[in-house]
Order: sequence, then structure tokens, then C-alpha cells
Amino acid sequence: MAFLDNSGDIILDAVLTDTGRYRLAKGDGSFKIAKFALGDDEIDYSSYNKDHPSGSAYYDLDILQTPVLEACTDNSSALKSHLLSIAQTDLLFLPVIKLFDDEAAQDNAGAGSYNKQHYFLVVADVGTEKYFSGSGIFFTQNKDTTRNNNIVLDQGLDTTKISPTQEISAELRETSYIVEMDNRLGSLLRQGDLSELNRSYIDDDQMATYLLSIQKNPEVSQIAPAPVTGDRASSIRGPAGTRLKLKLAASLELQTSDYLFEQLGSVSGSYNIIDTNVRVTGATTGYRIDIPVRYVKRIAP
Repeated sequence: MAFLDNSGDIILDAVLTDTGRYRLAKGDGSFKIAKFALGDDEIDYSSYNKDHPSGSAYYDLDILQTPVLEACTDNSSALKSHLLSIAQTDLLFLPVIKLFDDEAAQDNAGAGSYNKQHYFLVVADVGTEKYFSGSGIFFTQNKDTTRNNNIVLDQGLDTTKISPTQEISAELRETSYIVEMDNRLGSLLRQGDLSELNRSYIDDDQMATYLLSIQKNPEVSQIAPAPVTGDRASSIRGPAGTRLKLKLAASLELQTSDYLFEQLGSVSGSYNIIDTNVRVTGATTGYRIDIPVRYVKRIAP
């Protein structure tokens, strides 16, 4: 949905996303709009000029005259910056989601750090596994439960102005996460037995969506407040909320065929590669982070 009000006429442009149209097309009466979200992706708040020579009526003029994009049907592109209503009136910092990448504390968090190229590697088959070792790599073919690599994301107030010994308020704590990834390339695995997690749905662009909650999924856990003395293994410097751990697996098609590598990827040395992102969004705050992932498979000699 887009709200256009730059010419004197108020225009409301509303369209359904691809997922919305799919559910409406079922025609079984189950399609109901129960919730909605607002965003301000087009707005550049640095355009607010409190020193405008013409006075306060012109401080936000550039913002109000900013062209607004028309409504977009692609749910993976629309509404990247959600607006958030918070009752707390003394709030100075907003919660974020940060990738855990502290090599010194990996054992405590069970985290796999970025490699030097700043992406996580997913090895597509057994023949490629022997050429890789270290953190930040998912050896998915043999489903080895002893490997401790995870993508670890921490949520909370990332500031030194508030003591990490304090608890984060309930309205700033994420209890559910939305994870989106290309279903053609891979899937998420459960912590423990490494079976595939259930997808909430797959849209017409083959983007799989997973909804993980602290009530139902061990992948989401509470981060305890930091002790009064000593360090806490977390990427959040202030009051922390929850932690999300993700394990990735290459799809059967990547394991058994080079077709998608040829269609979507490129060649780097002796390897076929596909670079993509796994997107994680906090269901409460709408904060979003994209995690770079590379699928890799050795080219047969």
C-alpha cells in the first residue's frame, strides 16, 4: 500500500502482495485481513532542517514533498522499514538484531563466524566437504550432529549507555522471528536431530518463509542478563533479548545436479558457487538483517 499526498489530492494506492493474491485466489472464504503494518521506506529523515531560514513551517517541507513509491506487489521487496508503536516514553535506544561474530567466544555461543570473505558457506556434497574446514561452514550432506556451527543472531539494545545487567522490557524483546530464504537452494535444519524445519509457506518466487518462536522452537532462546562481574558471550552490549540459531542445508537439487549453479551462479576457481542472502526479521519490532550465504560445489574433474 502507498499513501500519496504531494499534489493536493489524497491518493491511496492499495494492492495485494503475491502471497495475498495467492490466498485470495483460493476462494474458500478464508482470506481475511487481520493485521497490517506501516512503513516509511522512502523517507530520508536527514532532510529535516531545523535551521531553515523561513521558519518552523519549512523544517519538514522537503520530507513532505518527497515522492512516494507506488504500492509494490513483491512481498520480499515491500515494507523493509516497519513503523513501531511503543508505550514507553523514556526510551532512548531501539532494539537491533546483530550477527554474533566473536571468535574468542564461539564455544560459549555455538556460533560459526564469518570467514575472511564475510559470508557463510554451505557445502553442497560430500565430494566438496574434504576441501573445507573451520567455522562458518555448513557440512550438510552427512548431517553430522557433532558439528557446532550455527548462524547466531542476538537481539537487544546495542549500547554501552545502559548496563547489560538490566533486563530488556517485554515490548522490546523479540519472541518470534521470520526467516526467508530461496527454497530452491536450501532449507533450515532443526537444532539437535538436524531434520528439516517446517516452512510456513513458499511464495510464487520460490521464497520459503519460516516462523520461529521461543514458545515452539529451540532455535530461539532467552539471553540472560550479564553477570555483575565478568563478560557475557553476546554481540549485544546492553540489555539483551533473545538469540536465534540457524543451521543451513543445501537442497537436494544442489546436491545432485549442477543445473542451478549453471543458471543462477558462477565459477570461482575449481568451484561452482551461488551467492544469496538469508533474511531474518523480528516479528515484534520489524528489524531486518540480511545474512550473506554462499553455496559451493567442487567442479568434477
